[in-house]
Amino acid sequence: MLIAHTPDADDAFMFYGLLSGKISANFEIKHLVEDIETLNRGAFDAEFDVTALSVHAYAFLHSQYRILSAGASVGDGYGPVVVAGRGMDVEGKRIAVPGKYTTANLLLKLAVDDFQPVEMRFDEVIPAVKQGEIDAGLVIHEGQITYAQHGLVKILDLWDWWHAKTGLLLPLGVNAIKRDIPEAMQREFLAVMRESVRYALEHVEEALQYAMKYARGADKELVKKFALMYVNKYTYEMPEEVLKAHDELYRMAERAGLFARPPLDIL
Repeated sequence: MLIAHTPDADDAFMFYGLLSGKISANFEIKHLVEDIETLNRGAFDAEFDVTALSVHAYAFLHSQYRILSAGASVGDGYGPVVVAGRGMDVEGKRIAVPGKYTTANLLLKLAVDDFQPVEMRFDEVIPAVKQGEIDAGLVIHEGQITYAQHGLVKILDLWDWWHAKTGLLLPLGVNAIKRDIPEAMQREFLAVMRESVRYALEHVEEALQYAMKYARGADKELVKKFALMYVNKYTYEMPEEVLKAHDELYRMAERAGLFARPPLDIL
């Protein structure tokens, strides 16, 4: 079974138990690491058996993939932010975005009427802003909490925008499994995925040592903070309030004419 996840501390943290053999599985595991937009686009060709997906991308991939109820990334008081070298109005600006199908890009489209997106890898956004190549940048992953260290300021907080609009949690990412995998194997994978999340949350320091491979120079405390922001009770098992948030995001996108609201099929 080919499992793909992002080169980020939270994904590494939640998969540690499974990939290290601490959680045993009755199937062979192959492991691939790519940035989230590469995974989103690869999923259109069904390249992966299990993959991290942006909630945005799932809207176009629901016929091929099924959402797993373990492994979700949910914002609860935090989420993607738009940053710049100085304070400015975000309208009409050239903004670096970390991929067309990222949920961050969807949120920005819903929040800002007029901007010019410039697609680039998530880890190129902050350097591009610092070098003045674009007006502002939409940052995800650890950039959400490190941008100030680079001398940048926040000009739009998409968690604040979303929560003011909906009062809901912010659905950002999921793990998804190919529909053509036999149902019994899908459920078997879900069980070991949930156990992997549980193991990480019960052995934080051990899982964190593994996650530090994807720290990109960040110190251990920052990596720990980031990992535990996005690997939590919602990651262990997706509750009804997260499903409601998914559905509201898709309803908003449909009303905005961005895509048809997809059916929510959660394993």
